[in-house]
Order: sequence, then C-alpha cells, then structure tokens
Amino acid sequence: MPISKEEVTKIATLSNLALTAEETGSFSVQLAAIVEYIDQLSEVDISNVQPWKHRSAGEAPTSYASREDRVEPSLGTGIALANAPDPDAGHFAVPKVIGG
Repeated sequence: MPISKEEVTKIATLSNLALTAEETGSFSVQLAAIVEYIDQLSEVDISNVQPWKHRSAGEAPTSYASREDRVEPSLGTGIALANAPDPDAGHFAVPKVIGG
C-alpha cells in the first residue's frame, strides 16, 4: 500500500515535526514497507488459535495485587532530594516543559 508524500507531510504536521523534502520521500517509502509488512498478518491462519483468556489481578497467585498490604516508612524528603541537582524548598526543581 503506497503512502504518498502528502500523507507523510500531513502526519508530520499532526506530529509537530519539520521534515525536509528528502526525509518526506524517505519516510514515504519506509512507511509503505511497514504497512505492507503488517498486512502480512492477515495471511496468518488463526483458525486453531484459542482466544486469550484474560485473568484479573486477583486470580493470579503471583500478582502484586494479591500481596498483603502493609505500612512501611517512606524515604523522607532529605533522602529523596539528596542527589537532586537543584532541590527547591523540599521539591524537585525541573525545567518547564509545557508552553515554554
């Protein structure tokens, strides 16, 4: 299934990516190859495959959800911030990542 350069450009715009004309052409070919590969899954004979039986967390004996709850002491602010590069008033100071 061919993927046009226009489709790649639309996907790049939606993903907030700036692609060169060369990258657009390259990705068009690569995405088409990926889609063709995925299409091969429809050729697999699954007539004898049993459906997946989902087990809830409570049914699985090794699940962490089935362990007994117990109260344990926390790390504490001092230990948690001991290796922080820039602790600020008992908190981790991190750079702004949204709207910056």
